[in-house]
Amino acid sequence: METKHDTPNPRAAADIPQPAPTLDPEAVVDQLRALRQKIGEVTPLSTAERNALRSRARTTNAILQASINVIGASDQVSQAIAQPADAVRGMYDEANRWTAVEDELRTMLHGVAGANLVRRQRLALLAGQAYKVGTELARDPANALLRPHVDEIKRLRRVAHRKKAKPPSTPAPAPGTPGTSGTSKP
Repeated sequence: METKHDTPNPRAAADIPQPAPTLDPEAVVDQLRALRQKIGEVTPLSTAERNALRSRARTTNAILQASINVIGASDQVSQAIAQPADAVRGMYDEANRWTAVEDELRTMLHGVAGANLVRRQRLALLAGQAYKVGTELARDPANALLRPHVDEIKRLRRVAHRKKAKPPSTPAPAPGTPGTSGTSKP
């Protein structure tokens, strides 16, 4: 009777794709800043500036293409705007390509924000569980060192749930003025 011994194939193990190492948040921030410097044309705008530019830039692709054709059809138009049709067409293509970058960054931002929200929810769940377990354990004198921690959490929870005082909506009229229940004596 012959027995076969399977020997592991070292080459087969190398063919299995390994998960890519994940970056910590600080490394991601560093890489994003380095990437921003390489992009060159990054223009932070205020909300008002963004809205003004958006309203002025609102035009359809058909109008843009027809306008580029006007530039290409007349040297006088090209000279008047100081741009040849090919340069304007290049600007149009570049704007469209950067739109893909904008969409990708927006998708990444939503993904990171969603993952962070899940992390916060997990932390809140763990904090609640720790408080409940700590409260139960602190009832036993053997775990008296937990009592100040539980009391501090209790105090912080009260502060967090406290409603802020609302300022009076209208000032109360002075006594003796018309519309008050008090009588005024001359």
